Amino acid sequence: MDFEPLNIENEAVEFDMGGSGEDDATALDLEHPDDSYDIFDDDLVQSSNSTRSRDDLAGGDPNLEPYEGMEFDSEQASRIFYNSYARRIGFSTRVSVYQRSRRDGSIICRQVVCSREGFRRDGGENRSKRQRTVTRVGCKAQMTVKKQSSGRWAVSKLVKEHNHELVPPDKVHCLRSHRHVSGPARSLIDTLQAAGMGPSGVMSVLIKESGGINNVGFTKVDCQNYMSSSRQRTLGSGGQFVFDYLKRMQAEDPGFFFAVQGDFENLTGNIFWADSNSRMNYDYFGDTVTFDTTYRTNRYRVPFAPFTGWNHHGQPVLFGCSLLLNESESSFVWLFQTWLAAMSTRHPVSITTDQDRIIRAAVRQVFPGTRHRFCKWNVLREAQEKLSDIYHSHPTFEAEFQRCINMTETIDEFESCWESLLQRYDIGDNEWLQSMYDARQQWVPVFLRDTFFGEMSVTQGSDNINSYFDGYINASTNIQVLIKQYEKAIATRHEKEVKADYDTMNISPILRTPSPMEKQAAKLYTRVVFMKFQEELVETLAYPATMVDDTGSETVYRVAKFGEDHKVYFVRFNVFEKKSSCSCQMFEFSGIICRHILAVFRVTNVLTLPNHYILKRWTKNAKSGVVWDEHTLGLPNDSQDSSAARYDNLRREAIKYVEEGAESVRVYNVAMDALHEAASEVTAAKKHGLGVVQSTSINCSQQLQSCTVDQDKKIKELAAELDIASQQCEAYRAKLLAILKDMEEQKLKISVNVRNVRLNLRS
Repeated sequence: MDFEPLNIENEAVEFDMGGSGEDDATALDLEHPDDSYDIFDDDLVQSSNSTRSRDDLAGGDPNLEPYEGMEFDSEQASRIFYNSYARRIGFSTRVSVYQRSRRDGSIICRQVVCSREGFRRDGGENRSKRQRTVTRVGCKAQMTVKKQSSGRWAVSKLVKEHNHELVPPDKVHCLRSHRHVSGPARSLIDTLQAAGMGPSGVMSVLIKESGGINNVGFTKVDCQNYMSSSRQRTLGSGGQFVFDYLKRMQAEDPGFFFAVQGDFENLTGNIFWADSNSRMNYDYFGDTVTFDTTYRTNRYRVPFAPFTGWNHHGQPVLFGCSLLLNESESSFVWLFQTWLAAMSTRHPVSITTDQDRIIRAAVRQVFPGTRHRFCKWNVLREAQEKLSDIYHSHPTFEAEFQRCINMTETIDEFESCWESLLQRYDIGDNEWLQSMYDARQQWVPVFLRDTFFGEMSVTQGSDNINSYFDGYINASTNIQVLIKQYEKAIATRHEKEVKADYDTMNISPILRTPSPMEKQAAKLYTRVVFMKFQEELVETLAYPATMVDDTGSETVYRVAKFGEDHKVYFVRFNVFEKKSSCSCQMFEFSGIICRHILAVFRVTNVLTLPNHYILKRWTKNAKSGVVWDEHTLGLPNDSQDSSAARYDNLRREAIKYVEEGAESVRVYNVAMDALHEAASEVTAAKKHGLGVVQSTSINCSQQLQSCTVDQDKKIKELAAELDIASQQCEAYRAKLLAILKDMEEQKLKISVNVRNVRLNLRS
């Protein structure tokens, strides 16, 4: 086969020594056995939507044709792109030879070929008696990518010509590298199989749901294979390994929480666990959560799905993990409820998942007040499968489709763009597009900007799911390796957070303006967040703010970049409260104030950031104190029956007590005496049992009644003082408005006098 000469001075080259059939795994790299395409693998069968080169994302060739020099973020991204391109053209792909570095053993060159490349070898005496169809015909089509010094991968060789007929769009779903039992399909198959439906019935439902067999994405044989494997999807001998690990961790870490759905001996449900660090992290950063079902396949067919979020450095942070042996709605409900119990029943502001309708139903049931977002990356990947005919017949559609989703600034603009797209390509009757339009408020960025998702910018918008275990777990990972990689990932992530903490505390950022606000932000924010804020602040120099309306209490400003008057933002500013809201909604979405509001602050002489624009979760002190104040306020709750909840409550109180007790030597001594006394009382309570507890409860009840009377009296006094203060504020406000009005009148008179003087001088 043709393969460009390689410099092998410090590298090792490994060639395709696979079997003789079309579907044989190639480039048998034992460290990367996921190189062959797996119809059950969510990781490998991905859309090129998230992996295109920067040139394409910047508005390059809308046909997304590969070319020599085209760059990708990773080797896997190049394979995914080439497979996506193959689907549109009409051929199947497989990985072929690769080149390793002798320095560190990493892959530095990869060749992806047409599946009909090469010829079948003669098997000799071991040759099967069954005559197999000749599928390899020596096709030369291929794409070779090499790792650059920058860490990115570039196409070094490309052959587009095939020596065989290409497959038409209505048959491309039969090709192996394009057959894929997706996560949503698996959930539906599990549910239908649990109801007693066979493969034929399941396929009938899938065909109807997908709008035709071409849109299902796999064949009946694939469905049968999946259903057969699902009957055996238990942990097997690995189950005891997991159970022993969880019990050992619980013994070592009193805050370690784990739960098993159903009987562990006959495990058919799900497993969930979270260590004390994960639970504590949720206290600090649990405002937004991602349920990551990217890793749904391993040797046991047991998907691994973590709950993650973002810490104060913008790094992924872990809130717990699950092994999903069952993907029915009831199992997801159990999982979400169990996770919520481990997190002290505190609901997040927002949650991001894939668009699986069974996960949707479970989220609606367990998180009724939480904003649910679909991962946009998953939606665009599914679009490639569901709209493959349109992508193939209209090469410009994909670029326009993504522009409609990502570039529209207002809801009206999106609606107009969407309608125009449907009419231009005559696809108004497409059922999948209609279903995604009906759910647009859960995945199109313009509808989500009013809710906090913790991403550094609105345009980031879940282009890819927040993956804590990226690079640690893949399709070949078995249970034993998974646990080791889980611990390795946690250790590495912790090191990165410690490094970010060190950099924040010890490396002073370079200030780029004389603004007191920049100096204030540098002292408050972590290094990464400050750099994002600084970027917004510096940009205000190019964004003049012009007043367009003034109602007295609220002023509206028009903000636009020099030379871009067509792209206008409107900022409403309350001069008394120093509160602003911008039409871009960046602060609501990311918790970082936008350049448009900062431009208004500049013209209104607001020199420092008001407190309500400083989210503690982005500051250097994000992990100090207790985030959920309800616990420290002693609000009633029904979680005392849970040992995990009792542990959490005690831990929170202890953290607060330790922080206050360490303020000075005197306070420290008092705190230590109190701890010794408390320890004696706890020991006595454990020894005497309920008698002491009941006595203590009576005393506490009497004290609580006394405190309640005093609190009621205090509340009345404070309410009276508040009324007086409110009246005084209203009086001051009226006087201030009168003064401002008088100043405007005086300004107008002076302006008229100046004009008259100028006219007199001219005459």
